[in-house]
Amino acid sequence: MLETDLHTMTKPELKLSSYRSDFPILEQQVNGHPLVYLDNAASMQMPKQVIEIFVKYHSTIHANVHRGVHTLSQRATDQYERVRETVRAFIGADSIDEIVFTYGTTDAINLIASTYGKMNIQKGDIILVSEMEHHANFVPWYMLAREKEAILRKIPITDSGEIDMAVYNELLQKNPKVVAITHVSNALGTVNPIREMSELAHAKGAIVVVDGAQAVPHMAVNVQELDCDFYVFSGHKICGPTGVGVLFGKYDLLDSMPPYRGGGDMIRTVSFDEVTYNDVPFRFEAGTPPISQVIMMGGAIEYLQDIGMEAIRLHEDALLNYATKCISDLNGIRIIGTALNKASVLSFVMDGVHPHDIGTILDNQGVAVRTGHHCAQPVMERYGIPATTRASFSFYNTYEEVDVLIDALT
Repeated sequence: MLETDLHTMTKPELKLSSYRSDFPILEQQVNGHPLVYLDNAASMQMPKQVIEIFVKYHSTIHANVHRGVHTLSQRATDQYERVRETVRAFIGADSIDEIVFTYGTTDAINLIASTYGKMNIQKGDIILVSEMEHHANFVPWYMLAREKEAILRKIPITDSGEIDMAVYNELLQKNPKVVAITHVSNALGTVNPIREMSELAHAKGAIVVVDGAQAVPHMAVNVQELDCDFYVFSGHKICGPTGVGVLFGKYDLLDSMPPYRGGGDMIRTVSFDEVTYNDVPFRFEAGTPPISQVIMMGGAIEYLQDIGMEAIRLHEDALLNYATKCISDLNGIRIIGTALNKASVLSFVMDGVHPHDIGTILDNQGVAVRTGHHCAQPVMERYGIPATTRASFSFYNTYEEVDVLIDALT
């Protein structure tokens, strides 16, 4: 594609680019070029408003939560617990008691598999996992199936990267116990029909576990409308810090589950004769939690809500459509994942060039993309490729940055 072609293509107005100034990291140069950060599916960057929360917390509040009667502990506890309501409203949960703080998406799924899974999965039971899952929503179920002698079945995807709903319906006739499905594929960008899949699964008595890590940064999510049983995501995908995440679970399910870890705060009484456990959600939050990270995550959610999730979706859809058109016009490049409903992710392969080499060349031009199997090796196996190059967009990205990507690829 010629440079003049890039600038004559239709570009719907982008209204969120002014928020770039909130992100100090985007102001730097990499290898002598302005940074073009297109690895948002791995981690979004953090605005100064969230960074300031970290500084303020550790400068004025830092203390342990739930255990102290002194002023700093009370302040820390109030801010920490206030985030449960922030998260509840953000994802449309019914109660703050359905919000468990975890160390991230992976930790949350392991919690579900190790508690609900071990209680309810027996020898010969079927667990359905889609072919597009991140390893975080595959390996814990694989481990559980091996331990319980259960059966792990694959929900296949089509050539375009969409769930094969006909086969999914057939698999449900086997009465599986669990359906594990991503809301948005980190490797393909596919947005899955969670509400429909949940209804079909519930009709057969299965519970639905949704990996929402790639969905919550890019669209409004309401877990009651989706009617999933569990929904999980990570703080670093939503302009927050690493090492923190959220597990939503329907209250009756959470209340039926045993603790995941033992220690302080998840107990009610302890003696050598008997240990009794705390109520939900504290039962699942043993030990000192990631206090400042939770408070920062709350600030990040409020930051996104101030912008508006629908405005973010429209901005990113326009960028994705523009980038897709530009890359489609380049010779020797094939896009992997062409679902009709996508969010923010553009994965591709180039004839005769390994993705790792593409990533290195782009980095020399200041363009940060992800290369590899993206912790989704079954996807790569499905398409018969070792890896892809993945550009992933956020609301602070611009058309000009897409043009830099295309020029670098050219």
